[in-house]
Amino acid sequence: MIPTPLELITNDLLAAKKIKLYIKREDLNHPTIQGNKYRKLKYNLETAKTENKSILLTFGGAFSNHIYATAAAGKAFDFQTIGVIRGERIEPLNPTLEFAEANGMQLHFVSRSAYRDKENAAFIENLKTQFGDFYLLPEGGTNDLAVKGCTEIVDEIEIDFDVICSAVGTGGTLAGLILGTKGRRGEVFGFPALKGGDFLKDDIEGLLKSESEDWQLITDYHFGGYAKFKPELIDFINDFKRSHNIQLEPIYTGKMFFGIFDLIKKDFFKPNTTIIAIHTGGLQGIDGFNKRFRNLLI
Repeated sequence: MIPTPLELITNDLLAAKKIKLYIKREDLNHPTIQGNKYRKLKYNLETAKTENKSILLTFGGAFSNHIYATAAAGKAFDFQTIGVIRGERIEPLNPTLEFAEANGMQLHFVSRSAYRDKENAAFIENLKTQFGDFYLLPEGGTNDLAVKGCTEIVDEIEIDFDVICSAVGTGGTLAGLILGTKGRRGEVFGFPALKGGDFLKDDIEGLLKSESEDWQLITDYHFGGYAKFKPELIDFINDFKRSHNIQLEPIYTGKMFFGIFDLIKKDFFKPNTTIIAIHTGGLQGIDGFNKRFRNLLI
């Protein structure tokens, strides 16, 4: 994988507020194992090969970016893949699960109550009885190896910056960015996609394994919760694409960029601040979103 580019965004608001905004185009790092998912999987795949594991097993919802990327990685790097999916199988499959199955992933559907046991040792042992000796990837792909991969995003940023921003799901990408900025000037802001995202602070601190003060969560831009949205978010995403020819999606990146621009309007950032916003990908979910909501996104 070659380093992904930084793209400078310009408009009247940024000029008036004297803000430099760059997008780290992680959405361009791989056609199917896209964005932060490539970073999270990189060292996990290497470890699975070292441990002579031929099967990857992981967990996710029916529209999961992680399920999609794991299936793609399995095909690309010669692993069998098993996806434990929350909920029942519904035909026809949505575009995410259709892609996963077409790329060789065996889909194993479990009830929502059973899915809550995904970290239970007895539940995992039962899966091993069913599927054999697999390499376990957690939901969302977040573990220490995923965090290690995400630190490398910062390694590729060769300009000075004041703030680096990322959407937040499970917290692995943000933890990697925080560790990656150590020794460099710059604060890390995370924009949780989940309502009540403050609970993620403990999870992120656990991944960091050491105290770090140069980061914070901005919890005002979840639009009602995970996978929830409002018309103003959809309008923003569509206007952003028209203005800058960059596609965002409504689960993670759209909310983060909406938040960044809203904070700029409110003078949250001082003049002459340089912001790096990480485009974490997730664009595979747009097909499913548009099928569910009648092509709201252009």
